[in-house]
Amino acid sequence: MNRSFVSLCPEITRSDALMLMDWLEDECVTRHLSDSRHVARFIEQVIDRVQLPILTHLFNQGGRFFMVCDEHDRPVGFVRLVMAGRVCEMVLVIGDRDNWGRRLGASAIREAMKRAFFEMRAERLVAKVHRDNVRSLKVFQRSGFLLESQTPALVSFAMTSERYLRRLRESPAGHTDHIHIAETDQARLRNLIALDPASASFELEHEIERAIVVDSRQMPRDVVTMNSRALLHLDDDAVEVALVYPDDADDSAGRLSVCAGIGTAILGYREGDAFDWRLPDRTCRILIERVLYQPEAAGDFHL
Repeated sequence: MNRSFVSLCPEITRSDALMLMDWLEDECVTRHLSDSRHVARFIEQVIDRVQLPILTHLFNQGGRFFMVCDEHDRPVGFVRLVMAGRVCEMVLVIGDRDNWGRRLGASAIREAMKRAFFEMRAERLVAKVHRDNVRSLKVFQRSGFLLESQTPALVSFAMTSERYLRRLRESPAGHTDHIHIAETDQARLRNLIALDPASASFELEHEIERAIVVDSRQMPRDVVTMNSRALLHLDDDAVEVALVYPDDADDSAGRLSVCAGIGTAILGYREGDAFDWRLPDRTCRILIERVLYQPEAAGDFHL
């Protein structure tokens, strides 16, 4: 992959909270974070008063809180998303100074935009950055945010859902590697989501929107399309799977629903592609070793 991988992990453990406290005691980390004292005091109170291993529900009061994790599932920062009507405000901190300069902030912004627009259904995403935080100013501009307003202390940036979708469709490789989707598959999957939105993940919607759409009869033979069978490597394990619609899914038989997990992940990738994908409990390295059967290549356009 040509970009640093991060995922936004929604579960906040007690050890995560202790790590957050360490970050917020670092003046280099907090000098650009306007509410650092309030956040640090809140975390300290939670640790002192609540003797629980999982603290997610406490951190999500008034918004959504995520640990930013790298490809090894190590926390490197946090993202907070707070909705007010249809507007979402993002706070982003890369707290691990050893990871500064690796473009993890840019990757975290892309993941936060995905959450805000596809999962939380925001119409506008805003971020307020201290004027002297040059690194953050540049990364938000490179990510496509537009200047909205400024004061002597803060610069406010905004991204609308319309602008986000346009950039996603026009620059499909801006998030990660190219993926391809058959025109008929795209139409069927959009209908599936429209008829039963609860059955599909926001990740699937994102993948459909960013994919390069190809006429079914022009689809390269080595792409994983709907109803394809493929040989994968999941970390160190080789598995044969079929990518199917939810009604045909059977994980025990290797028939993976396109609406979740590995099924969503492999849609549109080609033989030889390797990438990281966040599952509910861990990050998995996926390699598409071989496409064993593809309906378009076989002329089975009815599938």
